[in-house]
Amino acid sequence: MKNLIKYFIIIVGVALLKPALAQTTNADYQGAPATKDHYKALYFIDEADPAKIKMTLRNIDNALEDPRLKGKLEVELVAFAGGYTMFLKENPYEASLLALQKKGVILAECSNTVRERNIDKATLFSFIGYVPSGNGEIIIRGNDGWTIVHP
Repeated sequence: MKNLIKYFIIIVGVALLKPALAQTTNADYQGAPATKDHYKALYFIDEADPAKIKMTLRNIDNALEDPRLKGKLEVELVAFAGGYTMFLKENPYEASLLALQKKGVILAECSNTVRERNIDKATLFSFIGYVPSGNGEIIIRGNDGWTIVHP
């Protein structure tokens, strides 16, 4: 009798679990629908790692090209700490940054980082803007309803 109850519980458990598993593996799932007219995302980079910088730039482009968000997405990219290297003229990101800017992405560098690291602005791309502090930008944008993304 004990074994019969155990088997019954297992069968009921599997029967309840099976529909939940089927939902999570539904091949027809297309992702969340973009029901709003406008979305805002602030991406930030605070590392000098080239792989991280490339991934961040690629993630932004992927979001802008997502058919659900295309034409509905406003993006800002802010760099601070080690992330400032993304904006150095000597590094290979100019074409990618200009392509994103052409798509409407706001490119900004933290003025605190420039001052604290004694960075000559002449070594940075001339087409970027500056914010007083990267963290301040994150706080303000977040409180204004922007999604904060740190790849």
